[in-house]
Amino acid sequence: MTDLLLELQEIKTYFYVRKGLFKTMTIKAVDGASISIKKGETVAVVGESGSGKTTLGKTALKLVTPISGKIIFEGKDITNLREKDLKWFRRKAQMIFQDPFTSLNPYMTVRQIIEEPLIIHGFDEKEREERVFKALEDVRLHPPQDFVKKYPHMLSGGQRQRVGIARCLVLEPTFIVADEPVSMIDASSRAEILFLMRSLQKKYGMGIMYITHDIATAKFFSDKIAIMYAGKIVEMGETQKVLKNPLHPYTATLIEAVPDPDPKNRFNIRKVVPGEPPNPINPPPGCRFHPRCEFKVQGLCDVEEPPEVAFEKGHFVKCWLHTEKARKSA
Repeated sequence: MTDLLLELQEIKTYFYVRKGLFKTMTIKAVDGASISIKKGETVAVVGESGSGKTTLGKTALKLVTPISGKIIFEGKDITNLREKDLKWFRRKAQMIFQDPFTSLNPYMTVRQIIEEPLIIHGFDEKEREERVFKALEDVRLHPPQDFVKKYPHMLSGGQRQRVGIARCLVLEPTFIVADEPVSMIDASSRAEILFLMRSLQKKYGMGIMYITHDIATAKFFSDKIAIMYAGKIVEMGETQKVLKNPLHPYTATLIEAVPDPDPKNRFNIRKVVPGEPPNPINPPPGCRFHPRCEFKVQGLCDVEEPPEVAFEKGHFVKCWLHTEKARKSA
């Protein structure tokens, strides 16, 4: 029996926006991305704002439908399943939202918020109560009876995010998309939330897609990492190997931009990625990073899209610099 939980194969998720009466523009949010997640594994999807990482997560959860590619979950192709045929999947796949201040209904108590998915899936009242209290214990909001009657405005940002995690856990999912779960809470609570998520994963064995712009938390939290740029995954592999030996220039600049906590280095100038990400409506030809890349090969990087190159087992990169063709063109 395979440990593979989720597989996205050459996913393309486009959005169409009308410009004027007759013209339609295409936003290529995700443009040919492939990724796989095993049971009990965390894969971080890292990139700047607008890279397509959140859209990739929503596509994995079938919240948006790709125009091409396949979504394979637990060995079953769910790409074209209708919503009424996805109820089993909705129970197994959940999302932790980025903003704990807007993702919780202010008119509902903590119990009502966590209990709602159980009502939708037809659990009886006794089991609902047991699961709600267990979920609150799991996220360390205890004693649960002190929280079930509270409203979101009565909680801190960290406590709200714990409620969001409890709502996610209450159906006992096997797959979770965590969309920047610590980016909008106090710095003092971020490490606690990540430690909590890691301990819950060890306890229940769910696979996690961790979406973030923060490569430092990805280093701490993930087993594998996928670097996403302008709708494409440009590098992927085991987290420690990729961060120790980045192959794509974009990955290297993301790593170099991470602040150094050593006070001796506080005056060192950090290298940042020059320029801005491309417009997803009109991305550049060839490698999409070439307008910002200091190593680009003229006549190659700006003309042809790079192939996927396997550097070592499980470590892939899409960059002409690691091909024989680039060496001949240089």
